[in-house]
Amino acid sequence: MSHVEPVLLARAALSRLIEPSDTVGQALVAAAGPETAALVASGRQRAGTTLRRDMVSLLEERGVRGTDRVFAEALARWLPRTADLAPQRDLQTVHRFGGRMLVPEDSDWPAALADLGQSMPFCLWSRGQGTIPELGQCLALVGSRDATSYGLATTGDLSAGLVQRGRTVISGGAYGIDAQAHRSALAVSGSRTGSDKRAAPDGIRPSAGGSAETSTLAVLAGGVDRLYPAGNDDLLRAVAETGLILSEVPPGSAPTRWRFLQRNRIIAALAAATVVVEARWRSGALNTAHHAAELGRGVGAVPGSVYSANSAGCHRLLRDGSAVCVTDAAEALELANPFALASEDDGGRDRAGVPADHDGLSVEDVLLLDALPLRKAVPPQKLSAVAGLGAAAVRAGLARLELSGLARRTGDGLWQRGERPPVHPSTTRPPSKGD
Repeated sequence: MSHVEPVLLARAALSRLIEPSDTVGQALVAAAGPETAALVASGRQRAGTTLRRDMVSLLEERGVRGTDRVFAEALARWLPRTADLAPQRDLQTVHRFGGRMLVPEDSDWPAALADLGQSMPFCLWSRGQGTIPELGQCLALVGSRDATSYGLATTGDLSAGLVQRGRTVISGGAYGIDAQAHRSALAVSGSRTGSDKRAAPDGIRPSAGGSAETSTLAVLAGGVDRLYPAGNDDLLRAVAETGLILSEVPPGSAPTRWRFLQRNRIIAALAAATVVVEARWRSGALNTAHHAAELGRGVGAVPGSVYSANSAGCHRLLRDGSAVCVTDAAEALELANPFALASEDDGGRDRAGVPADHDGLSVEDVLLLDALPLRKAVPPQKLSAVAGLGAAAVRAGLARLELSGLARRTGDGLWQRGERPPVHPSTTRPPSKGD
């Protein structure tokens, strides 16, 4: 831990003393730096006039009056926690669980968190062998804990599709939608390992040695040593084995409602887009979507039945214009990068389905196509009467339809409906250098 040890100890202490998104605490760190801020927050050093003036300026930028009373109240919140302050012990604890603490001074600190401004976490406690991918590689799938079978199935398809396309799925490790997102990502990443690497009985992908591919990432509201909820203990252990678990609160910290709400901003910041799969009218998943919108990230929502209370929150986002309708992984990727190709690994499959015979035809050709019989061939004069077109327009139109395969001429000069050649875009590919 050499030269960065003082910074690590200071930021570990700050994460123990100050609750997530404490406005005064964030201003203190921004104005004084982590080491001085830790001394002030723990009562070991007084805040000087210059520091207070800088803090007042930062607080006013966020609409908070930086009075002496505000600062005194903040100290009153922090000082009772000094008795439990043991940053070295916390660092040893997370190391014992196979993790470490990430700080903004590290080269592998996720740059995307800088978009949070002063709300950026003081540090991230991590557990697992994975790494945090770049912003464009991550998408968040969130939703209700009491998910329906429809929500679980949709989440499974979305998560699997994203991982198959090489993306990392981020969620919160909770029951319902979160758990299904992690579970599907792990299943797909396990199936993508080489044939010489057999999956373990519990579905955990064996480590390849070195940095593991991060298929899924869980952001918890409590310490990384207290996997919550308990019912997802095995799942979260699997996430740590092949992916990564993150938290901004130190080991041993219990999840609280406030911490659940605040961790949502981290999920939103780490992901290029957030998709709400299923959510009630006042679901916490909507909080994540709002954070994502404030950060300028893509926001999507999966529509559900108008009779389902579990989709009321998704419909609320769609109706307010806060989210874009998402029905599959390709549409979720468009949220993350609107300028990317519609599909990256499905051979350019036309997601709109098989084109209709009338697609791309002029009005005259549509009239002529409708006049062509399927079975009995007829002369051009008959087609002219049925379609209401002149003889010259019929001759020109028949030529065009014949070229596209929609019209067929018999040996005696009669015409009938043809069949457009089938298109199989999934079998096409660009020529290789050896072709």
